Amino acid sequence: MTVSYENSKVIFQGIKAAGITSLSALPETWLGLLLQQAEKDPDVTLIQVAKEEEAIGIAAGAYFAGERHVLLMQNHGFLAAINGIVSLAQLYGIPLCMLIALRGHWGEPYPWHTRGGIVTEGVLRALSIPFEYARDPADVGRQIREAYTLSQSALSPVALLLTRDLMEDA
Repeated sequence: MTVSYENSKVIFQGIKAAGITSLSALPETWLGLLLQQAEKDPDVTLIQVAKEEEAIGIAAGAYFAGERHVLLMQNHGFLAAINGIVSLAQLYGIPLCMLIALRGHWGEPYPWHTRGGIVTEGVLRALSIPFEYARDPADVGRQIREAYTLSQSALSPVALLLTRDLMEDA
């Protein structure tokens, strides 16, 4: 299956419609088309990181600077960033709006993604991070806006899980 160019455009439009002006990300297959759009857009600052945990500190700085920021990462990157999420964002009440590519779920053809896919929801629940699944391009703009709003009002990390149904062409 190939990454959906049309749905990547819809997701990026949803990011912009939510007033997001900066985002941090580690390049990943499903997120590649989103990152290309962000690189080309003069109204959005893209900060590429070497490790997802770096993005937590960047998002905290963006919050304190008054920037509307989201994090783009794969679920394995989320799992790798837990220390920063818990010891910085949750401890100090820093909002994080995380758009997480949910690899390793139904239909996953690559065995290296499956373990992370199996545990992601349980880890989110264990950390008391509110989350929702994004499956339909017609809803994703609203979901991004609502996830960002909740992260700000709750002063907490929030996750929107970008599913295979959304990210790949059928």
